Amino acid sequence: MAKKNKPCLSLSHFVGVLVFSLLFVPKSVLGVKQELRFGKKGEFKILQVADMHFADGTTTPCLDVLPNQMPSCSDLNTTAFVERMIQAEKPDIIVFTGDNIFGFDATDAAKSLNAAFWPAIASNIPWAAVLGNHDQDSTLSREGVMKHVVGLKNTLSQVNPAKAHIIDGFGNYNLEIGGVKGSCFENKSALNLYFLDSGDYSTVPAIPGYGWIKPSQQLWFQRTSAKLRRAYVGQPEAQKGPAPGLVYFHIPLPEFASFDSSNVTGVRQQGISSASVNSGFFTTMVEAGDVKAVFIGHDHLNDFCGKLTGIQLCYAGGFGYHAYGKAGWSRRARVVLASLEKTEQGGWGVVKSVKTWKRLDDEHLTAVDGQVLWSKSRADVS
Repeated sequence: MAKKNKPCLSLSHFVGVLVFSLLFVPKSVLGVKQELRFGKKGEFKILQVADMHFADGTTTPCLDVLPNQMPSCSDLNTTAFVERMIQAEKPDIIVFTGDNIFGFDATDAAKSLNAAFWPAIASNIPWAAVLGNHDQDSTLSREGVMKHVVGLKNTLSQVNPAKAHIIDGFGNYNLEIGGVKGSCFENKSALNLYFLDSGDYSTVPAIPGYGWIKPSQQLWFQRTSAKLRRAYVGQPEAQKGPAPGLVYFHIPLPEFASFDSSNVTGVRQQGISSASVNSGFFTTMVEAGDVKAVFIGHDHLNDFCGKLTGIQLCYAGGFGYHAYGKAGWSRRARVVLASLEKTEQGGWGVVKSVKTWKRLDDEHLTAVDGQVLWSKSRADVS
């Protein structure tokens, strides 16, 4: 029999409801996908956060820090670094490239994910994430982790593209960055971002080691790239070539091993932990013709960019404090800035350059290794 009097809500219940409302957005009110576009200054900035390895917060110890840092160091140092980077760079989007949580040490995957992404959620800046090889090692499956991420506030992450009925992994999607509001490119994507699930570990008994980007994912990428190119070269403001594309995933391709200290910007301090087979995705990107740079994580002590067959292959460097690192070698984050060219009429046109730098988690958030990843050349003139 139903009670006539409404039950009183406890403080803990109220706090729980408040936290839920801050973290999650009901699907019914999501509405139209949040619009991403270049700002009035003709710039679009991306903050990449790789390998947070978040676990249980204050009780989670740091790894590979100096002895004087150890007593007070925890997951909260990772959180503070994300917050500092957001405040310093004011990015247009934040991209998390996997191993967002370290599942083995996370007692509740959902709580760890909520805490790991909280700085992005609280900033009200759009953010996107892909999975690494450790995100599913707690209380949620790989699919469950991605579904949880997609339900969080301010994220543009997707479990998988709606029209890709058969595709491997979880977290394959793309985002289009429109031109400046009011410009000729207002209704065109001047910059395309691709996100892929590079897997965790091989599921083929005869092949040891890490996972790789599968043929179904590559087919989706090829079709998406071709569709975006058709839109870009079509009216209005028809262009001769594709808009630049940037690709984000977690595990490096075997091609990252093409570099040594003589032909990179940044450092290579450990081996390239790619899959033991080559899936051919690098060739697929070269053939597509729009990809200018690839950004990954996984190998925390590598933070270099190297150019191969017209594509820059870039590590971000380790970010999280509950992740292996190197004592005295600061945790770091990568920033990418795409800039538009000015038209003869004084408006904004196509992307003229893509630049990058890293910031260290030191007293001054020191910026290092600034470089131009790609610039529009005569061959790219529309």
